[in-house]
Amino acid sequence: MVTGIAHICILSRDLAATEKFYVEILGMRKKFDFLRSGQRIGFYLEVGANQFIEVFQKSDREIPHSSAITHFCLQVNDIQAVSHHLHKHQIDHQAPKLGADQSWQVWCNDPDGIAIELHQYTALSSQFTGKDCQVNW
Repeated sequence: MVTGIAHICILSRDLAATEKFYVEILGMRKKFDFLRSGQRIGFYLEVGANQFIEVFQKSDREIPHSSAITHFCLQVNDIQAVSHHLHKHQIDHQAPKLGADQSWQVWCNDPDGIAIELHQYTALSSQFTGKDCQVNW
C-alpha cells in the first residue's frame, strides 16, 4: 500500500541559513516556496526522485520538546483506498483532502502519537510543477 516516503517536515530558526546548508552545501535543489500574504514561510527541497524535505519557519509552528521534525509523510497510490483501510482498522484519521500543494492527503497518528501524512500526488502537485503554494492556515 505504501510506496515510499514523500517528504519529512522540519522547522528552521533561519530559513536562509537552512536553505544555504541544504542547497549550497548538500547539493539539494529548492523546488518551491510556501507563501502566506506574500511572505515566504517555508520551502520544499528536492532530495531525489519524488523525495523531498519540507521546511517551515520555527516561529510559524510549535516544536515538540525533543525535535524540530513535525511529521513524516508516506507516499501512496490511492488515497481513497488508504482512508477506507484506516477506517476498516478503526484508525482515527482525517478525511482525504486536497492540500495547498495540490496533492491529496490523509492524516493520522501512530500508536505513540507521531503524526503521519499519507500523500498522493496529482498531475498538478507543486512537487511536479514547482508552483508555489498559497496557504491560508
